[in-house]
Amino acid sequence: MVSSAALNRLELGLAARRADQLERRRSVLDSAQGAHIRVDGQAVISFCSNDYLGLAADPVLVAAAHRALDDCGLGAGAAHLITGHHRYHHDFETAFAHFVGKPAALLFSTGYLANLGVVSALVKRHSEIFADRLNHASLVDAAQLSGATLTRYRHLDLAQLESQLAKSRASDKLIVSDLVFSMDGDCAPVDALLDLAERYDAWLHLDDAHGFGVLNDGRGGLTPRARASDRVIYLATLGKAAGVAGAAVAAHPVVIDWLVNTARPYVYTTASPPVLAASLIESLRQIEVGSARRARLAAHVTRLRAGLSDLQGGHLLPSSTPIQPWVVGENADAVRLSRALLARGLLVPAIRTPTVPAGTARLRITLSAAHSDADVMHLIEALHELA
Repeated sequence: MVSSAALNRLELGLAARRADQLERRRSVLDSAQGAHIRVDGQAVISFCSNDYLGLAADPVLVAAAHRALDDCGLGAGAAHLITGHHRYHHDFETAFAHFVGKPAALLFSTGYLANLGVVSALVKRHSEIFADRLNHASLVDAAQLSGATLTRYRHLDLAQLESQLAKSRASDKLIVSDLVFSMDGDCAPVDALLDLAERYDAWLHLDDAHGFGVLNDGRGGLTPRARASDRVIYLATLGKAAGVAGAAVAAHPVVIDWLVNTARPYVYTTASPPVLAASLIESLRQIEVGSARRARLAAHVTRLRAGLSDLQGGHLLPSSTPIQPWVVGENADAVRLSRALLARGLLVPAIRTPTVPAGTARLRITLSAAHSDADVMHLIEALHELA
């Protein structure tokens, strides 16, 4: 049994989190994902989903999943290197690589596992990782678990990054960065990062969790140079704009073969259900012909930013992506505003420390092509009433 003293320490820790407005609790979704959902028994307009194109419950993807179930069943039944690598997995990897303009790809069960797999496979104890300070937690954890030296540079400060690279004596160097930063909505300068990677002979690993499906006709944030570069490893998560689950890594075929052989989160886990890969194949088709969805999403971004441009009590961070952070400052203020919006049927999460720096608590507004113009106007009007 756990000692009462040990439990007491946990209870005290939870009480401290509650006092600092940092306690997290799960809400229960009672509907399909979408712009209009039912959560904890309440019907709300959701501005907190990463379903940027409205594909998570799209009937075309649902139909593709139904068809695949009759063919492949549910569970994969084994790891990829045993008998779990289904034709659907293989066909999706081929289609994904072609779609993003890289020569080969590998499907992981989650984005978190993909980052752990890539980073731990490319660097070892005597290597050095250079990471933007606002990178996602999965990149931070991957770097720390790899055993390599972790050197962090100020957010988007490429002058500091170059200084660090110039001083490094590591034989293997890896630059890791989000492509679209999940809490600020700004983008990494891909070609400038690639310039540094080439100058200092480093790998460049880009996590495009929030750009794939949205940027550059849906192909994500890679530039033509980055697509052509053998030193660029590109990761796209597939539970956001793609509407399904998992993550794909695209790179030079030698890099992909190395990951198949050495990426422990890939080698030592059961493959994801092949029905998900079948659904992802259809998702790629929908992303490729999804210009109308992306145009509607871009119009929502423009409308929201215009509607909040003169609002007092906070400020929008500069972002042209579906992530629109409204910074209010203190944790308690962000929580209070989020709860007031919920009372009006608008679900917008409060993001607090340690996810964001102290004094920058915010509402993280995320927009979707599934929203209507009226949905966005409802949020603008509510914020004007409350702020």
